[in-house]
Amino acid sequence: MKKPPFSRFSELTGAGGKTVWGDPAEVGKAVGGATFDVVLDNNGKNLDTVRLKDNSLVVDWAKSAGVKQFLYISSAGIYKPTDEPPHVEGDVVKADASHVEVEKYIAETYSSWAVFRPQYMIGSGNNKDCEEWFFDRIVRKRTSANSRLCAQAAGVPVEIVHYDPKAVGVDAKKAFPFRNMHFYAEPRAAKDILGWRSSTNLPEDLKERFDEYVKIGRDKKSMQFELDDKILESLKVPVAV
Repeated sequence: MKKPPFSRFSELTGAGGKTVWGDPAEVGKAVGGATFDVVLDNNGKNLDTVRLKDNSLVVDWAKSAGVKQFLYISSAGIYKPTDEPPHVEGDVVKADASHVEVEKYIAETYSSWAVFRPQYMIGSGNNKDCEEWFFDRIVRKRTSANSRLCAQAAGVPVEIVHYDPKAVGVDAKKAFPFRNMHFYAEPRAAKDILGWRSSTNLPEDLKERFDEYVKIGRDKKSMQFELDDKILESLKVPVAV
């Protein structure tokens, strides 16, 4: 628990919150006799991950414990690919997506519930290597399919090279560990129904993330980019040493 976000739980307790450690399959035992108005489940990738030891689900426990509202973190990855962005609530989803079965069960069980379908999460405290994948290449002046916003956050120029994975003979998913289709989504229902408005700023968030990247010394860490080199050499693009 030495890495973010787990190393930052003290920020919650410092703000008056309370953290409890326990087995998700024994959530009732972990929280003891505590009562809650709202439960937010960020652990349920599929029904098995929200299943308790008595074979019921976390949402069943919440209902029996008198929780008034149940919130669930799903994924925008459940949407079927489309040619026209963005994805919005009501778009067709993949019937076999694991998050879908959890969403369906919640809707059938709770009268007051909400589901969030985020894309790749970014920002301070995130433990996913999303922005860092770009930063690793940008600070080392390596030509790649980098984001201009990440380069702007790092304060350095970047050259973007396009290539055909099949022509180069590489697995696109390994070369670029993100979706190779549009993955734009918009919380339109929250805007239209709840009047929600975003208070975040992507360029500023990326700058904060880059500052943290430098702070931990990752910009100086020795790294190998063998697959990148293979792609660039096939295109006869100079490779930074």
